[in-house]
Amino acid sequence: MNLRQALDKAKKMREEEIKESPPVVGKVEKARPPSEWKPPVYAESNRMELDEGILVRNRCVCIKPDAKEIEFYKVLRTKIQFLARQKGLNTIMITSPREAEGKTLTCVNLAMTFAKAFNQTVMLADCDLRRQSVHRVMGFSGRVGMVDYLLQERPLKDLIIWPGIEQMTVISGGRVVANSAELLGSPRMKTLVEEMKTRYDDRYILFDSAPVLSGADAMALSALVDCVVVVVEEGRTGMGDVKKAVGMLPPEKILGFVINRQKNPVTKGYKYYG
Repeated sequence: MNLRQALDKAKKMREEEIKESPPVVGKVEKARPPSEWKPPVYAESNRMELDEGILVRNRCVCIKPDAKEIEFYKVLRTKIQFLARQKGLNTIMITSPREAEGKTLTCVNLAMTFAKAFNQTVMLADCDLRRQSVHRVMGFSGRVGMVDYLLQERPLKDLIIWPGIEQMTVISGGRVVANSAELLGSPRMKTLVEEMKTRYDDRYILFDSAPVLSGADAMALSALVDCVVVVVEEGRTGMGDVKKAVGMLPPEKILGFVINRQKNPVTKGYKYYG
């Protein structure tokens, strides 16, 4: 059985479990006339200048409007928006079964693509607390991050970075910790996610999570978010790892799978299984 067959089987198993699970109750999105929407002003965010050359070298390709991969991310964004809007969901965890399967790059490029859409904003929060890498991939120094908020009660505004990309903010950096699962499952983290979710009607929050099979972090965070997208790599992610990862996540919250580095000229190396 190859990876695609495994994902199809996992999807069927998930659908069967969802039938027996209670429905996910989310926030109903409020309709707002396009003429009334105004882009945010990042007066309290910390401004960081990004180097486009570094972003491209690190494969944050969606910074360029003519990148060949951008159409895939637009399709992925549109599918996520469609599913999320149906249920009023806006907090999305991006994870993978194991390390080095492309979850962080998917998260960064997807956030950049969300920022291009009209009448909405996006926040990218680095919650891989034992190995934060969003700020390194994007090429800026992250002096403070989620751990500083959770342990030292730093104000949220001290954490938020505006990377010079309209309609996009980032939280990434600071020190790493060993007790990351406990922090992600703490009341303070629960309050933060709820505050992020409800403060703005037009904002999506993408959480870059630790890999599912690396510990309890992804499980702890998945309990707080609305939905989950799982990134797998063709030729690297095994069928057994996919099954284990799916079994450790709430089945009703899994929106779908992203296969990256797929050798397919039509999808330019990517495919989405919703």
